[in-house]
Amino acid sequence: MALFQAFDISASGMTAERFRTDVIAENVANINTTNTGDGTPYRRKIVTFQEKQITPFSDVLSNTRNAFAGNGVKVSKLTEDYESDYIMKYDPSHPDADENGYVSYPNVNIVTEMTNLIDASRAYEANTTAFDATKSMAQAGLQIGK
Repeated sequence: MALFQAFDISASGMTAERFRTDVIAENVANINTTNTGDGTPYRRKIVTFQEKQITPFSDVLSNTRNAFAGNGVKVSKLTEDYESDYIMKYDPSHPDADENGYVSYPNVNIVTEMTNLIDASRAYEANTTAFDATKSMAQAGLQIGK
């Protein structure tokens, strides 16, 4: 594995997790948004990751000199959560209440978002640790020639 490839893999993971953290922050910030521009409540957003460049398994087997097959990660899509329903609360005085007095709140669950935030921050930390370890190995390699 090339040294700079290891840096690229760790950096791509940190970039993807930072984007995921931004989306989680957006979800939490809009937890009480009952009316977006189109008149519907905010929908929770979900980030999906994918390997940057998918290497077929047969290519990995045939290339035995390159024992490491990895290309990093990228955000493949950002989707809205249509699996879970809006949260209905009775509040007839709310301006967005329907004819029965119920208000549709976003399908954002704060416990889920905080759990995802912890997961994203730990993954970011793991990528930072891998980056630092690679940097230490590179510095140690440079010291050999002295």
